[in-house]
Amino acid sequence: MMVLLYDNPVSGNCYKVRLILSLLGIEFERRQLSVVDHSERSEVLGGLSPSLNVPTVVLDDGRPLAESNAILWYFADGSRYLPGDGYERAQVLQWMFFEQYRHEPGIAVVRFWVAISEDPPPAADIEKRRALGLAALDVMEGHLGDREYFVGEGFTIADLALYAYTHVAPEGGFDLKPYPAVRRWLARVAAQPGIVPITA
Repeated sequence: MMVLLYDNPVSGNCYKVRLILSLLGIEFERRQLSVVDHSERSEVLGGLSPSLNVPTVVLDDGRPLAESNAILWYFADGSRYLPGDGYERAQVLQWMFFEQYRHEPGIAVVRFWVAISEDPPPAADIEKRRALGLAALDVMEGHLGDREYFVGEGFTIADLALYAYTHVAPEGGFDLKPYPAVRRWLARVAAQPGIVPITA
């Protein structure tokens, strides 16, 4: 049985999972669900995902797993993309929690409203949320000023988690020119062997 991924091509969270599977050479089947119309979620994902969210995977032994960063951790464990050192593993989690708590709510939500949603909120609400995204980019810029990757000396799933929505932030109207360290890091990640475009 092949890994099954409930997926959406424009979702950065789904893209994270496609990336780790591609990087590890794991074959998988994709089943697409809408990020706008959730009418099928309960029928399709009930019993698989507590929150009925994509991405959700069904492993090759039939067990389900939901939430993008949990899926990243599961597949990366034991690979070069997750350090063996306990402190560095905790740092990876630190940045993955940052991605979901500070980064995704600002950058991904604004991108969704601006580029994908058929019913976006008022402009004032978008700009208020955009400020959260800019604050997250400020944190990233400060951290990357004197290092190539987020944790240790190499590319980890901390980078992968943050790359997914950062590299498409301009689709949400974010200008990355004031963030040279972030832009250099984006180029570094994009050059990693096995990194495929979000549209692939």
